[in-house]
Amino acid sequence: MLLLYNSAIQLYGLIIKIFSLFNNKAKLFVQGRKNIFKKIQEKVDPVRSSIWFHFASLGEFEQGRPLLEKIKSTYPHKQIVITFFSPSGYEIRKNYALANGVFYLPLDTPSNAKQLIAAINPEIAVFTKYEYWYHYFEALHKSGIPLYIISGIFRPNQIFFKWYGSFNRKILSFVTHFFVQNEESKQLLSQINLQNVSISGDTRFDRVAENAESPKEFETIRKFCGNTNTLIAGSTWPADERLLAELINSNPDWKFIIAPHEIDKSHIDEIVKLIPNAVKYSALTDQPSDTQTLIIDNIGLLSSIYQYGKMAYIGGGFGVGIHNTLEAAAYGIPVIFGPKYDKFQEAKDLISINAAISINSAQELTSAFNKFATHKTAGIEAKNYVNSKTGSTDQIIKYIAQNF
Repeated sequence: MLLLYNSAIQLYGLIIKIFSLFNNKAKLFVQGRKNIFKKIQEKVDPVRSSIWFHFASLGEFEQGRPLLEKIKSTYPHKQIVITFFSPSGYEIRKNYALANGVFYLPLDTPSNAKQLIAAINPEIAVFTKYEYWYHYFEALHKSGIPLYIISGIFRPNQIFFKWYGSFNRKILSFVTHFFVQNEESKQLLSQINLQNVSISGDTRFDRVAENAESPKEFETIRKFCGNTNTLIAGSTWPADERLLAELINSNPDWKFIIAPHEIDKSHIDEIVKLIPNAVKYSALTDQPSDTQTLIIDNIGLLSSIYQYGKMAYIGGGFGVGIHNTLEAAAYGIPVIFGPKYDKFQEAKDLISINAAISINSAQELTSAFNKFATHKTAGIEAKNYVNSKTGSTDQIIKYIAQNF
């Protein structure tokens, strides 16, 4: 099985190189890893031990960020090293001020794992929610370096819990301690004889609650909204945007802000075709606007834009899965999303307290919109839910600080 895994990693690297010839994200993936160990050498002192945080992408970074910042504020002398797998995380956070170095994670090979650990000299490693790499985990284990999974969540249909998942279970066996989001995850790990587990919840709650307390202000967006009720559509994809276009046409007394997941020119142009009277954020002035729809064609704004909304639509539910519902809920606004939310405990929880609705069609979107437009307490329930789930970061740092 290890031979098959190694072959898959090599094949993946080859495919990405081919795609990099015509795909910008793949190009960033490949170019960012060129001379990676030289880049690390230039920024990281291998004599000093470091705390290594790895994130798959931007969402996981925001999830693990409260712990990272808590460690840095408590232990300011600690050297922080961050790695990302995806360009969408690295390209946005490559200049993150609290890290001594931010890098792409080299592909998971025995030599890369050995070389990376020697280069950054971690005293602990923290992986957030996803990504289980055999060689990195094994190298940490053999070196006696504690490895923590935070905000972990497991489901019965994952390969770890299948009869043919012995290789994947071995990867989990290298983890020092799992901090999981719920009881189900703890029970599933117990079934495969992993007892080094604590239920600590999700560190994202700490992050979104903190962000909602002191969001960035955007005067042009505030003036765009004025005194008009506004729906914020975050991390949308084309399937979401087609439904939203119908909703916009049917509700001229509301304003809408669409922040798509991808902001390349071709995608923005497609949204403009759907909603011809929309204005782009890059062209927005600070004068009050009677335009109904604003398209956010910049990155890094969404988590603060929710402060201007009365309702939120979260994209991704007609694709691989919904994006972050908690950023919106933290501001005390109800959320609507598509049908693929089963991997997200918070989405299920928000539905159970009537602070969220899942929809499958334009008709259902209209019905959910009308319900939340008149439901005065749904947003309050959403905010109370977020605030009730904070505290994960303090629980985790109390446990891992024994290694400092």
